[in-house]
Amino acid sequence: MTTNESTHPTAGRRTLGSTGPTVFPLGLGCMGMSALYGEADRAESIATIHAYLDAAPDGTHTLLDTGDFYGMGHNELLINEALRTAPAEARERALTSVKFGALRTVEGGFTGYDGRPEAVRNFLAYSLQRLGRDHIDIYRIARVDPDVPIEETVGAIAEAVEAGHVRHIGLSEVGADTLRRAAAVAPISDLQIEYSLISRGIEAEILPAARELGIGITAYGVLSRGLISGHFTRDRALAPGDFRGMSPRFQGDNLDRNLDLVEALRKVAEGKGVSVAQTAIAWVLAQGPRHGVDIVPLVGARRRDRLAEALGAMDVSLDAADLAAVEEAVPAGAAAGERYPAAQMAHLDSEH
Repeated sequence: MTTNESTHPTAGRRTLGSTGPTVFPLGLGCMGMSALYGEADRAESIATIHAYLDAAPDGTHTLLDTGDFYGMGHNELLINEALRTAPAEARERALTSVKFGALRTVEGGFTGYDGRPEAVRNFLAYSLQRLGRDHIDIYRIARVDPDVPIEETVGAIAEAVEAGHVRHIGLSEVGADTLRRAAAVAPISDLQIEYSLISRGIEAEILPAARELGIGITAYGVLSRGLISGHFTRDRALAPGDFRGMSPRFQGDNLDRNLDLVEALRKVAEGKGVSVAQTAIAWVLAQGPRHGVDIVPLVGARRRDRLAEALGAMDVSLDAADLAAVEEAVPAGAAAGERYPAAQMAHLDSEH
């Protein structure tokens, strides 16, 4: 039986691997405050970050996840502002997790990834300036550069660790073989990868490799970009530029089939007296003990009410019968459609 985080032996904290930091059980993914989901309210975004920082007990590190290409630097500047205006104690406990490497056009398009050591140093210098910090707590390339061995990219981050500009090395969306190659170069704190009730591909090889290597997981997409939050409807109109307008899982018959899964999950959630989103997040939280690796879900809340709902997942206890009911409602592999369009799937080392 899994336990409520408030009574967990780690007292509401999870450690990212054998070498990484110990953090609050939920991280805050800040991407949606700057990009890919339509316009966001800047004041509400900052208030949401502040509410997240305040939610952690004294002495517990919080985890703010971003990418230097989210809004082309906008997200890092937003986090800078939120931290500058937060109480000193909360600011000092906040850890930053930054992805780098994506190449953009003026129009906002993506043209590839650059993992060369000189590019790593360049990306890092700009991120430190935008964040207004002298170091980044976890630094990772967003996608493997197919033209640069992962050993070279990780080696460059390891040099930044030695120089004091980075505290820990992370990875993002890599497969088991790449994970092992990277870990042979330097200690890896965590792998950031999509993991949810409808994205369970990592269970076959990647989670066992992470356990073998002592690497934690920061799981993004735990609500599948809102698809399994219980709030998304078939007739919802998406704003211009919303990534979900191109996502296969949000298209036509795929959307109908996936929302049918959500309705099955809703019945389980209602039986527990909690929300669909809380059930989905609690399921991911429960996978750490089951797989022997600490997993920290990243919740992409852009508003304080959505954040409050997500935080409530830590008070949801799922026993063996509950977990079985959840997985019967949403069986592994039941999702309709890939998690990214084909062109973006091609960049995922984790899918190869």
